Amino acid sequence: MSKNQEVTKATKTVWSGEKEFLSHGATQVPTVFSVGYGYEDLDHWLDVALGKEKGHIYGRMSNPTVQSFEEKVKALEDAEKCVSFSTGMAAISNTLYTFLQPGDRIVTIKDTYGGTNKIFLEFLPKLHVDVELCDTTDHEALEREVEKGCKFLYLETPTNPTLKVVDLVRMIKKAKEVGALVVVDNTFATPINQNPLQLGADLVIHSATKYLGGHADALGGVVCGSEELVNQVFHYREINGATLQPMSAYLLLRGMKTLDLRVQKQNENALKVATYLEQHPEVSNVYYPGLVSNEGHDIAKKQMRGFGGMLSFTLTGGVDAVKEFLPKLTYAHRAANLGAVETTVGPPRTTSHVENTPEERKAMGISEGLIRYSAGIEDADDLIADLEQAFSYITVKA
Repeated sequence: MSKNQEVTKATKTVWSGEKEFLSHGATQVPTVFSVGYGYEDLDHWLDVALGKEKGHIYGRMSNPTVQSFEEKVKALEDAEKCVSFSTGMAAISNTLYTFLQPGDRIVTIKDTYGGTNKIFLEFLPKLHVDVELCDTTDHEALEREVEKGCKFLYLETPTNPTLKVVDLVRMIKKAKEVGALVVVDNTFATPINQNPLQLGADLVIHSATKYLGGHADALGGVVCGSEELVNQVFHYREINGATLQPMSAYLLLRGMKTLDLRVQKQNENALKVATYLEQHPEVSNVYYPGLVSNEGHDIAKKQMRGFGGMLSFTLTGGVDAVKEFLPKLTYAHRAANLGAVETTVGPPRTTSHVENTPEERKAMGISEGLIRYSAGIEDADDLIADLEQAFSYITVKA
């Protein structure tokens, strides 16, 4: 390979962040369960403890397996540094609490993940942080609120669960004019489809539980960005303790080796399923940025390399039709998860936004009859046939 040839993401998913952590001739990163790390030389020990030399001191701060996972994500997001967490919500909350203090103002969108929305509605106001929630696709309104001044602009795109798309270049430019930090939840897009740091964002967040791990068997979260900012988030985490465990890191690390393969297939499947659903008489609305008819399609085309494996749709028969339809699906888990190799479905009122009240969901544009569909890596024709047979059981009509 030429020295100037850029290594692709497909290769990075397999090789990045691992070589330094291999030992005894093993080709796979070991799972290190030790809590403490011993040193004979006290001066060396102190240098490691102070961060002057590489090494590990205590499991709450760092771990070799966890660090390998962080290095792989860092490479895929083209970041200077990455820090991991026990869950995606730990990554989100720790990032917000690291930088925000009483009197600060944060501008964000209405269409965020339910747990994130709860932080904005319930927890930050208790800390006397002013939160301004804007209509997600009203870029003019977002710009007006940013112009008033804010510490943070927090974005999620595509959004969970209605797949709305925010123009990152436009909003990042406006945020920089007032000196605001821009944080982007990139969970739905994945580093394969979108890299917000390359567009000017300051920090990128992932629920690693979803696409990064891809096998629905490990919780985790990550924050990527500049060394200066991530070091501050790391310091908050090391004191507050939301540390990613070694076994989870191993499972996430193993899952990431197939991230590019999985996401490419999920992109393909989601587009085929969305196209099929858009023409079905039992379906009233389909939300997927890969559809030309979607209002965010042009922006998504500009800032994404693929449209993702997530979509959502509503049935003409409403929530009663959903109750008839979902149990009849054969090739889909009815569960509160997404991004796995298996297709997963469920209404937001029992999954992503179960913590929100019906009134709060309505304010976010989430109907009680909305279905969130995470396309897996199965054959698309089988998924469509499965949907077709499940539709035949619906007796409730609009």
